[in-house]
Amino acid sequence: MDKASKIRAGDVRTASRLIRNLEDQLPEATETLKHIFPHTGKAHIVGITGAPGAGKSTLTDALISSFRHQNRTVGVLAVDPTSPFTGGAILGDRIRMQRHAEDPGVFVRSLATRGALGGLSKAVGDAVHILDAMGKDIIMVETVGTGQQEVEIINHSHTVVVVMVPGMGDEIQAIKAGILEIADIFIVNKADRDGARQLHRELQMMLDMANLKPGAWRPPIVMVENVFQPEAFTEQMEEASRQIDAHYRYLIESERMEDRMRRQVLVEINEAIRASILEPVLKDLVASGELDRMMSALFKKESDPYSLAERAAKRYLKKEFLA
Repeated sequence: MDKASKIRAGDVRTASRLIRNLEDQLPEATETLKHIFPHTGKAHIVGITGAPGAGKSTLTDALISSFRHQNRTVGVLAVDPTSPFTGGAILGDRIRMQRHAEDPGVFVRSLATRGALGGLSKAVGDAVHILDAMGKDIIMVETVGTGQQEVEIINHSHTVVVVMVPGMGDEIQAIKAGILEIADIFIVNKADRDGARQLHRELQMMLDMANLKPGAWRPPIVMVENVFQPEAFTEQMEEASRQIDAHYRYLIESERMEDRMRRQVLVEINEAIRASILEPVLKDLVASGELDRMMSALFKKESDPYSLAERAAKRYLKKEFLA
């Protein structure tokens, strides 16, 4: 059985190995992706974002339980900071969501950002396709939480959940970052803290000022309190999962899903073109020593980056593309 067939059959080892090869940018990984791509597009992709320390991992873990109680399979891509020594994810799935480790209906994988902005790894989009081809009903992408670049998650998700915590200045940061514009659902975590009701009111006022069109989706605000009060916490997380499902139904019934999908495929084709054209050029410039000479010319102010880039483009691309 080839790799694509094994992944479609739900083989965890093959899927994990392919994701690792994607992170390492091995050419054979792309070849496998070509074969599984026609079998994607069935999963509901949920992005979970918010500031560092907001409790995204705890909530993701609870959402896994909620969806599993509905007998739905779940895939999780947890994007973590990069280790400066190994290049891997610093936190890793070994210390998160451990209670789901033996559940065959759950697949959790950590990805390292490896310098990517937006709190997302470069391999996220492709990894989502792998979990989709495995037959996962729900795929959750949890971002690392980098502040004003978090809006990138909308390019990889159908539903975006923004997690906020009272007392962290989230409301000001959210306005600056554009987080409010991408949120489909707000979760105010640790809502038993002082300031939670004020944060709720401020979010409501911001939504009121948005002047939503009739029939448009108004992001609900789900208040989630102390995880150490399991009954209330479980009920609140079930409400969060119901809102996630409600948003997915809204996208389909209002025919707005196509808009989301178009945005995703545009990002995908841009990334694929960039990888196919830019990366081979950069590798050749490095191998020939030309990149070092270009850097030296810039350092000495003998040239500028624009002239050097134009010169490289003329060398590697046909002239009619540059007219």
